[in-house]
Amino acid sequence: MSEHLRPPAPAPAPTSAPSHSPTLHATDVKYDCQDPEEDLTIGTRTPKPYNRQSFELLEPSERLLHRAATVALSQRQPSPTSAHSSNPASDSGTEADDEHFLKGLPAPKTRSHKGLRGKNESLSGTSTPLLSSNAPDEDGRNPDLNPRSGFQIRLKRSEAEGARKRKEAVRRGAEVLLLACQGALVASNHDVQPFIQTHRKELSALGWLFSTLLVLYPLRLVAWAYGQGNPSKPLPLSVPTSFDPAPALYPQLIPLFVSLLVAQNVEGVVLPNVILSICSLPRLLIPGAGYWEEYSSTQWLLSCIPLVVGSSATDPEILTLLYPLHQTLCLLLQRLTTTSLLIAELQLLSVALINVLLLARSPQVIILKALLWGGGLGIIVLCGKVIQWGISLARVPKWRFKRPSIPKSGSTSGFWRFFKAAKRTYYDGKIDNEEVLSDSDHVVSGHNRNRSSATPSWDSSFLKGRTREDSISSAEENSLRQANGADVRFDMQEPPSRRHTLPSLGKMTSTVRSQTRTPSGRRKRSASSSVRAFFSWTQEQAAVRKWLYASWVYVCILLVILVGVRECVGRYALAENEPVGWALGYLFGDISKFRLEVVKAGLERWICLPIRADGEASGSLGGWVQSVRQSIFGEANTRLLLSGYWLVILIIGLAVVFRLSPIYEVDTRRKVFHFMMVAMFLPAIFIDPTYIALALSIVLAIFLLVDLLRASQLPPLSTPIAQFLTPYVDGRDLRGPVVISHIFLLIGCAIPLWLSLAALPRIGEGPLAGWEVPLRDISMVAGVVCVGLGDAAASLIGRRWGHRKWLWGGGKSIEGSIAFATAVFVGLMTANIWLFIGGWPSTVGALSTATREVELDNGFGASTGVGELVMEITGRLWEALSQLPKTSWSATVVKTAACACMASLTEAVLTGGNDNVVVPIVLWTCVKSMDMNLR
Repeated sequence: MSEHLRPPAPAPAPTSAPSHSPTLHATDVKYDCQDPEEDLTIGTRTPKPYNRQSFELLEPSERLLHRAATVALSQRQPSPTSAHSSNPASDSGTEADDEHFLKGLPAPKTRSHKGLRGKNESLSGTSTPLLSSNAPDEDGRNPDLNPRSGFQIRLKRSEAEGARKRKEAVRRGAEVLLLACQGALVASNHDVQPFIQTHRKELSALGWLFSTLLVLYPLRLVAWAYGQGNPSKPLPLSVPTSFDPAPALYPQLIPLFVSLLVAQNVEGVVLPNVILSICSLPRLLIPGAGYWEEYSSTQWLLSCIPLVVGSSATDPEILTLLYPLHQTLCLLLQRLTTTSLLIAELQLLSVALINVLLLARSPQVIILKALLWGGGLGIIVLCGKVIQWGISLARVPKWRFKRPSIPKSGSTSGFWRFFKAAKRTYYDGKIDNEEVLSDSDHVVSGHNRNRSSATPSWDSSFLKGRTREDSISSAEENSLRQANGADVRFDMQEPPSRRHTLPSLGKMTSTVRSQTRTPSGRRKRSASSSVRAFFSWTQEQAAVRKWLYASWVYVCILLVILVGVRECVGRYALAENEPVGWALGYLFGDISKFRLEVVKAGLERWICLPIRADGEASGSLGGWVQSVRQSIFGEANTRLLLSGYWLVILIIGLAVVFRLSPIYEVDTRRKVFHFMMVAMFLPAIFIDPTYIALALSIVLAIFLLVDLLRASQLPPLSTPIAQFLTPYVDGRDLRGPVVISHIFLLIGCAIPLWLSLAALPRIGEGPLAGWEVPLRDISMVAGVVCVGLGDAAASLIGRRWGHRKWLWGGGKSIEGSIAFATAVFVGLMTANIWLFIGGWPSTVGALSTATREVELDNGFGASTGVGELVMEITGRLWEALSQLPKTSWSATVVKTAACACMASLTEAVLTGGNDNVVVPIVLWTCVKSMDMNLR
């Protein structure tokens, strides 16, 4: 045991908390030997406690505090200077008033609030979600309390710990129960049941494997604890209060639920997601897999079990390589996002990208695949190193660059420069000798009479011949220390310089300074190797190099978009049509003048003009809104109108945000963007869902590219982008280099629409083949309703009136959850009514809806005047409203309320993922699983 009690290397300021070990406490270890210089620095507070290098962070073996240091720290009184320098707290009590005082305190421990990362999380969630061997809780407190404390104190603390663990157990139990209810809803869907029967072997193998690994994990922990020695408890297991099962639940179950719901229209989607569920299991669950390993052969072998028991239309060789692809993609995403994403979010993102890569069938998903995979990999390969150099160069402060040399005016010959150097050397030597020999008061044999006896003296023979850069050697210093009989510091000052004389010898110090510590005793900060390489440049050279880096990045981005992505989109998504010409026809193809000019110029092969539908075909099984879109406005003109409508909403929303900036806080201003998403997409998503899906894909790629330019810190776009986004970021955006709020807001609105389109058949003719869907589904608006209405209502109501918290605590209130469910219920019912009034055929009850649409469409579009057209549209709208009381309201209301409550409860218990992404998918699965359309 002696090697385990060996004291660690003395730290400069041991302010770290003691390590909480099950069998050994830091306060039980005594040290008899203490460095006297270290006692002087104990209790001193660094002015920048958060600026720590990697070598300054204490290792787990270094967390044992010195007992003498602890006593000295407790007995040390605050100095008058520190008390004087601290700002007094103001009466307002805001954090800004105490900013100066708080900066001097040690960094607080993180808590598992909403959107915060867990502690020491590795790639596959090794330390997060599972049990640990008698582990301390999130605050570092150990259930085995200090035995020196009183019995009553220990009893109260143990009761508090037990209450916290019971509350957390209720929270996690509710989370598991919600996922079980979600799985039951998916299994009860009549369209899903045939695929469950088809893939019952693969699903059974996944269930047995997952259950076996979960049961074996605590047994493995107990066996390990007894193998290390005699544990203090018969069952050496402890469930920490920071227990989060998200990495072991959401990446495995959510993709599986989604694949079953879209399997009717996407062939071979179930088996790849079963394999990916095994690939995303936490590393600690896999026997024999070390947390330090990037790839586990055991987990790879387990991922091949569904291939043995089942069959799929996908190539088995591709399915076998899913595990290394998933792990490599997780490593790449973790390197790019660092701490911006949680473990469950990384796993879900990797699974989603692999599904897009393997199962892209529709033109919209193929374009998304080209943007994310083709464009992303191209930029990473071509610009990855250059962006890394730019980030490292931006970290160098200006004073660390080399000072530029001052150019001398005129040209001098080599002989003249040699003469001036020789002359300078002659005069410097002469001045040194004269100044040393002239002042007898400062040169006395043995001791300096103008200084204390502890300071050594110098004679002329010692200084003769030395230059300005010379210093006292260590041997001379030791000899002088022995001669004076004291341990002193040698500071040799020059004699007082006389006025109106030539420059004299500069200050010479013989102090032997530490290369690793500052004069105050703190360890010196050393620059990283990636930054140190730029110190030899001047500031002008660094600025030129930044612009060179930026030019390379911008040129590569243009090449990737105009060459790689453009070619891929044209070949695989647009049926060999040129993307620019196809886009012109897609947006302006119904303008008569534009069509005439295209025909005159003979550009029909480049610009794909859409086929105009006649009046009789436009009204078949489409509803009166579809008839107005096709026969009156035209499909391309409708897209232009939608684009103009979105532009107006953006201008009004930004004006409101800028108006509210000096009045309301950032969280209130951010909710304006949520309401903008509702106003933009809720009325328009049924009109042209494929165009909205394409627009969301392009905007997502633009958001990712803009944030890459912001994080690269390259001129000239990085600074303006950062200045625009700074007023709207929150704590989740500050976890890492990626600003994720606006990206997750867009993804939360887009994913339900993309999934709904994946589950629907496609129609279209000519260049627009696959760009139209004959049906509509209420689940298309699940993301817009959840993110735009539910999240905004929960935040605004909960912050204002949320006084009753949930049983498990945290920042979520019951009032906010009720507001979330109410807003989602209202949004879904409004969308359902709009779907019924518009007359679009839905996936459920298509026969009765189609019959009603044919009745409404008889004779529509025969009028020629504008007034007659308005009157006819009004009549069709009133006729559709009159049929609302005849619909099945009771069943629709009950099912909508159940879906809203499911989403609200998931948002209340979720901590291991972003609610703007996970909750919309949960709501989509619930809505898709239920028959909740009005008919």
